Amino acid sequence: MKQDIAAIKALLDDRVAKYNQPAFIPNDPVSIPHRFTKKQDIEISGFFASILAWGQRKTIINNCVKLMNLMDNAPHDFILNHQEQDLPRFLGFKHRTFNDTDLLYFIHFFNWYYSLHQSLETAFTGVHNEIRYQKDRLMYFHDLVFSLEDAPHRTKKHISTPARKSACKRINMYLRWMVRQDNNGVDFGIWQTMKPADLVCPCDVHVERVARRLGLITRKGMDWQTAEELTDHLRAFDPTDPVKYDYALFGLGVEEKF
Repeated sequence: MKQDIAAIKALLDDRVAKYNQPAFIPNDPVSIPHRFTKKQDIEISGFFASILAWGQRKTIINNCVKLMNLMDNAPHDFILNHQEQDLPRFLGFKHRTFNDTDLLYFIHFFNWYYSLHQSLETAFTGVHNEIRYQKDRLMYFHDLVFSLEDAPHRTKKHISTPARKSACKRINMYLRWMVRQDNNGVDFGIWQTMKPADLVCPCDVHVERVARRLGLITRKGMDWQTAEELTDHLRAFDPTDPVKYDYALFGLGVEEKF
């Protein structure tokens, strides 16, 4: 069994080195925040790119580019300084079940939030870093986003929460982008309070399939506990940066049909 674990680790380490590279960026939604250098622009564009990240990657990227164009390719400035007459341009925006009602609410929320805070990281950790566990951080973020009195009920489905047993794939991917720090240039590492060791692995259908084949998931179904089970196994390979293996699992699944 030890030899099997060692072989799995060797396979995953090899694929992390292969896929955690700048060549990964252009065909992935992470390319959207890479269009920007300002921290808040990266946070906002990254949020939308992750929230819209389901379906074909080409379509996701095209719709995100369209959305950034609607924000004059300066999302933070637009969020803070737009006027009421600037909002009708978003009517008719749609990506799968995400529509203009959802988009306009997120613009409203970000306007409120960024009027009070410098970084979206505190929307997860709390202003004084009082929220220490990742499960609690994701629940806190969800509840904060929908704490404004005019929050549409339909929009809640677009931000997952462990409170609904979700594996929270898209939010976990967003946090990987913002928190992971290395010299490879894909993830940004612009948030310092959360640590890479805190992160939970994003679990899409490709990651799940490969992880099950390798015995890294045994739990039936895909929910928050399944994502935690996978991450616990990945921590055995690297306790300080377990979700770097998302690259390996995703690459094996998508590129190699493992």
